[in-house]
Amino acid sequence: MENISYQVTIGETCRVYPAGTTYLSIAREFQDQYEHQIVLVVQNGSRLEELHRELDRDCALEFVTTKDRIGHDTYKRSMSFLLVKAVHDVGGHEQVERVRIHFSVSKGYYCTVEGSVRVDEAFLKKVEARMREIVREEMPIEKRSVRTREAIELFRRHGMYDKEQLFEYRLSSKVNIYKMNEFEDYYYGYMVPNAGYLKYFALYLYDEGFVLQMPEASAPEIVPPFEPSPKLFQVLKETILWGDLQGIDTVGALNDMVTKRDMREVVLVQEAYQERKIAEIAKQIADRKNVKFVLIAGPSSSGKTTFSHRLSIQLRVNGMIPHPIAVDNYFVDRELTPRDADGNYDFECLEAIDVEQFNRDMQDLLDGKEVYLPIF
Repeated sequence: MENISYQVTIGETCRVYPAGTTYLSIAREFQDQYEHQIVLVVQNGSRLEELHRELDRDCALEFVTTKDRIGHDTYKRSMSFLLVKAVHDVGGHEQVERVRIHFSVSKGYYCTVEGSVRVDEAFLKKVEARMREIVREEMPIEKRSVRTREAIELFRRHGMYDKEQLFEYRLSSKVNIYKMNEFEDYYYGYMVPNAGYLKYFALYLYDEGFVLQMPEASAPEIVPPFEPSPKLFQVLKETILWGDLQGIDTVGALNDMVTKRDMREVVLVQEAYQERKIAEIAKQIADRKNVKFVLIAGPSSSGKTTFSHRLSIQLRVNGMIPHPIAVDNYFVDRELTPRDADGNYDFECLEAIDVEQFNRDMQDLLDGKEVYLPIF
């Protein structure tokens, strides 16, 4: 049988490897040339591959590290898998109904555990100890492709009913299942090859659950301290509770709602809820008699202008006379607008706004002077 080899180009280096060589073994040869861990490869400039995959053609490879956005996302996704497995290992599959990873807080994820286990300091220490044990063992993260129907049956057996519900609406015939020893789960995205890559994390008991703290992409080997943001956290937690009350706590549940119930009713309830929240904000503003400015921040097309007008209506209900001022009217002339790296106008940067004029007008308003606001 003929021995097949492939030529691999990495930067200025060209090497030959036998067919079946994994990207992991190639990455290990070059790891000392990279400051941060290599977690994925890009083949021929476009095809992203996990490290467990085998070489099957001549190609050029680029390594993706934990400092790259995609690499950092892979690290966080893999860490989530490690956490869920460790919680089940410590709490027991019969006592742990579901591990919920809710939202980002500080530099980590806020998580809760549903079931008969009590999440306290002692439990969390056991979970962290189990996670570090799995990391030391370099437990492999294996991947297999199964038919969607088989995946649904698998999740039903494991009591992962949210995943079962989600996959009922999946159109593709196959899905990827990841496995650590006997524990299996579904994740949308690539993983690191084994748990040995997941050394940097911390767990903090917080509110009714805990926070899985992880490094930022800018410093992949440093776990920053947990810095709570109580107001932001309460708002995010409220959205989770509201979703639970409406019976829409997962994408699968939302799909059920769309197909089996009147979605118009769901939209009307959400609109009413938002109007109630805006009314509460207006009441808080009205109760603070010394408030002169209300600043509304958000990215482009996020609804700031619409929100300002809805808030204005509620402020009028509270006896106030608001004057919405759109920052859009303070854009500099087009020829003065900065351009981005592609040569397009960059309306997101601060230099696109006439900051000096804006500050002057706002200060004059604070001083009680009459101001003629610009119209862009």
